[in-house]
Amino acid sequence: MNESKDVGNILEMRHITKEFPGVKALDDVNFQVKQGTIHSLCGENGAGKSTLMKVLSGVWPHGTYQGDIVYQGEVRRFKNIRESEAAGIGIIHQELALIPELSIAENIFLGNEIKQGVGIDWFQTRKRAVELLREVGLDDDPDTPIKEIGVGKQQLVEIAKALSKNVKLLILDEPTSALNEEESAHLLDLMRQQRQSGISQIMISHKLNEIAAISDAITVIRDGKTIETMEVKDGNVDEDRIIHSMVGRPLDNRFPDRDPHIGEVLFEIRDWRGYHPGNTEWLICKNSNILVRSGEVVGLAGLMGSGRTELARSVFGHSYGIFESGQTFMEGKEIFMRSVPAAIEAGLAYLPEDRKVQGLNLLDDIKGEVISAKLKKATDNTLAIDWHTVRQTAEEYRQNLRIKSPSIDNLISSLSGGNMQKVVLAKWMYTDPKVLILDEPTRGIDVGAKFEIYTLIGKLAAAGIGVIVISSELPELLGITDRIYTIFEGKVTGVFDTKDADQESLMRLMNPTTSKSGSAAA
Repeated sequence: MNESKDVGNILEMRHITKEFPGVKALDDVNFQVKQGTIHSLCGENGAGKSTLMKVLSGVWPHGTYQGDIVYQGEVRRFKNIRESEAAGIGIIHQELALIPELSIAENIFLGNEIKQGVGIDWFQTRKRAVELLREVGLDDDPDTPIKEIGVGKQQLVEIAKALSKNVKLLILDEPTSALNEEESAHLLDLMRQQRQSGISQIMISHKLNEIAAISDAITVIRDGKTIETMEVKDGNVDEDRIIHSMVGRPLDNRFPDRDPHIGEVLFEIRDWRGYHPGNTEWLICKNSNILVRSGEVVGLAGLMGSGRTELARSVFGHSYGIFESGQTFMEGKEIFMRSVPAAIEAGLAYLPEDRKVQGLNLLDDIKGEVISAKLKKATDNTLAIDWHTVRQTAEEYRQNLRIKSPSIDNLISSLSGGNMQKVVLAKWMYTDPKVLILDEPTRGIDVGAKFEIYTLIGKLAAAGIGVIVISSELPELLGITDRIYTIFEGKVTGVFDTKDADQESLMRLMNPTTSKSGSAAA
């Protein structure tokens, strides 16, 4: 860790208060960042972290909040993002803001083009892009379209973009949430390098192990208030202390207790084969066989790109790839799900990994989104939507799932990531599913909200629903499932009763170098 003693503050946010209709998002928040340090900002979803950063970066301009921003020793009153960027403040959002069709170089300098006369100096643009890419550890051709590189590299391009603007204070919002372990490690190393270069950084993250590993200081926000700031160099910071500060109570057990009552086979996938949508020689599902019983929580474990999501989406109404062969059965009867509506009708529901792109309409309000997957259920005898009943139902979900929003009339876009996830869950519960597939259900969600999601999964299973959970977090799968399938390169390589599994045994069957045989425990 960097020694931060006697180092001045690059940033002080004093007595920041920000209100929205019906809710005080920030309540007298004080926050300081020392020059040349990595300062983590923690808190449950809806605690106010992103709102505070939006105040800092000018998304919420001066005049829309109370309090002062002191940056590099001066009180600043940013009217917009452009002004904060000009001052050397860069922000990288969790949902990346790159344009897929444009090249790497074009994305880096978008809005900040290197000019030659009235046009763009493409030679200097490419040259400078190569230099910036090298700085973040990439050697990709700057003319490569963004859509052709992975999420991990896109995250690094975002950092290169910030560096191109001579950033002095870099804000990273959940920078590793969509990255695999190797990509995450590379990004954290890059952050350490930037710290050595004198760039100050604010990291918002729910990955407590990463926070503890990289931070010089940690500030916790709860319910819009500053709870405490911990100096890591003091040596008394661990995950349990951070959790206690975030949720106001120790989470001695991060997974709720369950007493499973598992019944007969409910849903079965047999010999499922399918190809990549753009390559008919690439098998993404290789004769996959999976079953889930009523009241059972089944996990799908695999490394990034193993084919877990591809299998789920292929089965769910053939919504991904090119189907070749295979059968699906619900309660012993063969079902045919050649479209998403047919899958929903058959009793299947799928909560996607990317809630903002695939799971939600951000322009909709909560009540409209809840009924969107099964509109006919919301209609009366005249085929008009029965809004009275809809409002009652949506309000029940809001209360039961503890969705933090003052009203079901609020837009989805106004919610935090964890509360968006709860709305997606409500939407699929509304379809009365027999089997619910949850793809990375706790991605980007804090520990308190995770516990709530886990509890809900347990309740769904207790009601006789079969639940399939896809997760990249092995402790999570080991904590909430009854059985776990391992998948590698589109093939099921093993199945374990969870009580007999551990991370090491799962990794052996998930790992390309060691995946040789499966363990039978069906």
